[in-house]
Amino acid sequence: MILRRARLLLNTRVFGSVARLGLRYNSTRSTVVQLLNNIGSKREVEQYLRYFTSVDSQQFAVIKVGGAIITQNLDELASSLAFLNHVGLFPVVLHGTGPQINEILEAEGVEPDYIDGIRITDSKTMSVVRRCFLEQNLKLVDALERQGVRARPITGGVFTADYLDKDKYKLVGKITKVDKTPIEASIRAGALPILTSLAETDDGQILNVNADVAAGELARVIEPLKIVYLNEKGGLMHGETGEKISVINLDEEYEGLMKQPWVKYGTKLKIKEIHDLLMQLPRSSSVAIISTGDLQKELFTDSGAGTMIRRGYKLLTRNSVAEFPDSSLETTLLKHPSFNNEPVAVKSYISSTLENANFTAYADEPFEVLAIVSESDDGIPLLDKFVASKDGWQNNVTENVWSAVRAANPSLQWTVYENDDRTSWFFDRADGSFVHNGQILFWYGVDSPDQIKSLIKRFSSSTLSPQTTTSSSGRTQSQQTRQFSTSTRPNIKPAAQLKSKRNYATNTKSSKIALIGARGYTGKALIDLINGHPNLELAYVSSRELNGKDVTDYTKSSLKYSNLQAEDVARIEENGEIDAWVMALPNGVCQPFVNAIQSAENSRSSIVDLSADYRFNDSWAYGLPELGDREAISQSKTIANPGCYATGSQVGLAPLIPFVEGQPTIFGVSGYSGAGTKPSPKNDVSFLSNNLIPYSLTDHIHEREISTHLGNQVSFIPHVAQWFQGITLSISVPLSKRLTARDIKTLYEEKYAGEPLISVTSEIPLVKDIAGKHGIVVGGFGVHSTQPRAVVVSTIDNLLKGAATQCLQNINLTLGYDEFLGIPL
Repeated sequence: MILRRARLLLNTRVFGSVARLGLRYNSTRSTVVQLLNNIGSKREVEQYLRYFTSVDSQQFAVIKVGGAIITQNLDELASSLAFLNHVGLFPVVLHGTGPQINEILEAEGVEPDYIDGIRITDSKTMSVVRRCFLEQNLKLVDALERQGVRARPITGGVFTADYLDKDKYKLVGKITKVDKTPIEASIRAGALPILTSLAETDDGQILNVNADVAAGELARVIEPLKIVYLNEKGGLMHGETGEKISVINLDEEYEGLMKQPWVKYGTKLKIKEIHDLLMQLPRSSSVAIISTGDLQKELFTDSGAGTMIRRGYKLLTRNSVAEFPDSSLETTLLKHPSFNNEPVAVKSYISSTLENANFTAYADEPFEVLAIVSESDDGIPLLDKFVASKDGWQNNVTENVWSAVRAANPSLQWTVYENDDRTSWFFDRADGSFVHNGQILFWYGVDSPDQIKSLIKRFSSSTLSPQTTTSSSGRTQSQQTRQFSTSTRPNIKPAAQLKSKRNYATNTKSSKIALIGARGYTGKALIDLINGHPNLELAYVSSRELNGKDVTDYTKSSLKYSNLQAEDVARIEENGEIDAWVMALPNGVCQPFVNAIQSAENSRSSIVDLSADYRFNDSWAYGLPELGDREAISQSKTIANPGCYATGSQVGLAPLIPFVEGQPTIFGVSGYSGAGTKPSPKNDVSFLSNNLIPYSLTDHIHEREISTHLGNQVSFIPHVAQWFQGITLSISVPLSKRLTARDIKTLYEEKYAGEPLISVTSEIPLVKDIAGKHGIVVGGFGVHSTQPRAVVVSTIDNLLKGAATQCLQNINLTLGYDEFLGIPL
């Protein structure tokens, strides 16, 4: 969706307008770089731009385009090439035309003829070949010109050839010489060179050459950083699993790969041709087989797309310090952020840790990437260090080494600093993670809940306070020390400065809870949660309508509903029977009960109020732990539980508040359980059928609540729909500056890192997926193409995290339990 939106911005009208207005190149480049940031991080984009512009323009990339792509994906191809050109890159494009030739020949009653996969090209076929090449070449050039990109058709003068076998193949050539002059002239003139694979003999006879072969010969002369083959599948597929092969490192894998039973025919020939080509090019060159739509992702992100084939290096494994040549170990480790480029610290780590430990080191031959895996007391191997150079990341050596680590270690644990720009890479390779005091614990292959709990406990006790962290080498460093700068995202608070998300309180005693107002849906949900809590017991459940009936959903003891009055509450509080009271009453009703509790001579219990009565009272803690002060909640005896709409809206908007300019608009839709159990049109299922009911269009209590606690005025427009539970909130946010979708998603990931009940996703969350769940999902992250405006979507179950689940968080905090105890995560 991001790519489609980005391409739309680069269509004919946009670039035509750019040309007519005479906007400067730098402005256009800046715009396209921002669009590229939607595909990868700004750090990745800028890094690869520097990499690609470090060589002569024609050495950036050779892109071979199949004829079928020009027929089926012409506009997408032109948009992708326009992206590259508008950031100052000049790929050399060479295309084929096989499908078009076959179509014309078959229409004329001529059966295409091949020997060993090579087209027999007689004089009649050659006339069709030449005509098709010229037509497809001009079609691509015209499409690029419509995108505002200068392009030059080069249909001859580059390839010189001899006959491959005149008697056998007729007019088919074998390239003997490549002349770069027409290509260089085109680039100097600011135009993309668009080539055909037609060649000429020394005496001027035109010969047909396979486009893959021509692209390979062209690459041998130009020596580009990237050689790209665009195909419909978007990569090479594994013949047994059917999955796309991400990376092939030829030095390590070629011989074994060619012996695989599924590697045959065209696949075998293609891999062999690429192998032979790369053996003649610098090791920095690579071949990517991708789809047209993944061109930017392949070129500008660490993860890439499709299949990347590179020479690489054979992998090495070492089990002792003595096995490392010269100073290679020290030189490589010096790049790790924990050592802060201090040789003394590296030497100390080697002598004090590695020389006395059982470990395995994995690396490529030039030590661009090094992974050290050691034993641990809990039996789960520890990835003690993972170091990669810039070239290691750019050339996917990291994937090669990681594959070796994973193959040798069915389970693994490791830690990374929160401010490391590569955290997303590690998240993609982990089964689970936990954030504490500026560090992230990752693991994979650990299935036992007890093992995971033990990992987290050990990790939490080993990390220091938020002011300092300890590296795996035992060296203490300031939390402000940062290996990778996040200054590319202006004013974004680094994740390393965030507070720890969980409290691990140790209260193990049982506590008595009284619930006042249990008839509604929220009361029933809270009874269910307390029933599953290991340390909470219900002592009283009060409901006027249900007085005398059994509390059927509670199984810890036999309990009946009562109808408590204020004087009953005062007596119970005076006797010290209750540890926490929960008020689940309508707005404006609970004050007499609160007064009765607080006026008791020996009042000691906590109160959590689910109504709006105390949400604007400064003497009460506002109980939204993810955005508030957990310490203040835990120390308070009176807690105002936030509203459902207000919780979902604040979580959905909070990370963007520093960038808000103006008044955000929140369009909220709730299931009819939010209207309560008292009959009304808003919970009348028949009235709601095929209907959506707006209400309280201005001055809703949640509008005031959101605005007050976020410190920014918002507009809130609530609706009720025909589903039972769950809320969806579409939040339109005017911004003070342009942010990319990637920047915004990073803001949310950093803000909510380690929050068990908040999930961040690039996708638009759906209300049907949140019903019955205890958390909040925030996503979508749409960015307007011409305005500094973003749209974020937040979903929440109004009965759970919007009420009962959040109430249980607050009960846990005020009574000294782990905040998430009793909540199914």
